Amino acid sequence: MAGGSLLTLLDDIASILDDVAVMTKKAASKTAGVLGDDLALNAQQVSGVVANRELPVVWSVAKGSFVNKLILVPAALLISAFAPWLVTPLLMIGGLYLCYEGVEKLAHRFLHKEEHAEDKTPAEAKAELAAPVTEDEEKAKIKGAVRTDFILSAEIIAITLGVVAEKPFSTQVMTLSLIAIVMTVGVYGLVAGIVKLDDLGLHLSQRASSAAKTCGRAILWAAPFLMKTLSVLGTAAMFLVGGGIVTHGISAVHHWIEHTSAAAGGFGAAVLPTVFNGLFGVVAGAVVLALVMGVKKLRGAKAH
Repeated sequence: MAGGSLLTLLDDIASILDDVAVMTKKAASKTAGVLGDDLALNAQQVSGVVANRELPVVWSVAKGSFVNKLILVPAALLISAFAPWLVTPLLMIGGLYLCYEGVEKLAHRFLHKEEHAEDKTPAEAKAELAAPVTEDEEKAKIKGAVRTDFILSAEIIAITLGVVAEKPFSTQVMTLSLIAIVMTVGVYGLVAGIVKLDDLGLHLSQRASSAAKTCGRAILWAAPFLMKTLSVLGTAAMFLVGGGIVTHGISAVHHWIEHTSAAAGGFGAAVLPTVFNGLFGVVAGAVVLALVMGVKKLRGAKAH
């Protein structure tokens, strides 16, 4: 009798763990788009920090990220338990914010390029990049990175909650907790590796071995391109992930995308949903940016 009860308990635990593993894998695939942007943003946040302060800064931001997750995971579970109807609206808000942030980045990059170029001479810009940040600037960087992490973490938790919303509470708790830990360790472990790539390249380039020197020079050459690639992929991910979330929340748009993609067949059926989600994300982000700018102008006019 006792043996049978123990076997039943173990079978239940195994079933829950298997369900958690499946849900975690599904949630991880859906949140992977946010990961590229998280990596790029956090790697950029520590740029300019002196070499011996890079890892401490990353660790400080990682600790802040864990605190963010300790706030967000219980909040998500409370919403799921007492106000599940909020899950879709919150996902929509998060998706729109990602689209807005992506468009805002593009607008800032292309519309204000000449303005920034006129602000500083090339020599001044180079000197500013070479100068290490002060202690106060370092603290400001950490605070800014933690704030950015909160927004991206909220998006990750919201997406995960959408995946496990129909699952038992125990599965929700374990999946959200596991995603929070894996994403934080994974992101900041990779950020630490990225910011130390140039040190690794320099170290290898100074070794006696010709192979090590070649490898070191290759790393030093590739590191800046890696940062640029992460930044581009991160921005694209904002539109794809954000647009996908918003279109899934609007039934008419979601069904139109499904119908149009299926009608295309073959390669089109596989690619078109991603293309449509991305384009919808760009349009949605542009609309939100226009609204935000309009509100700012109205406030500025009232202030005068």
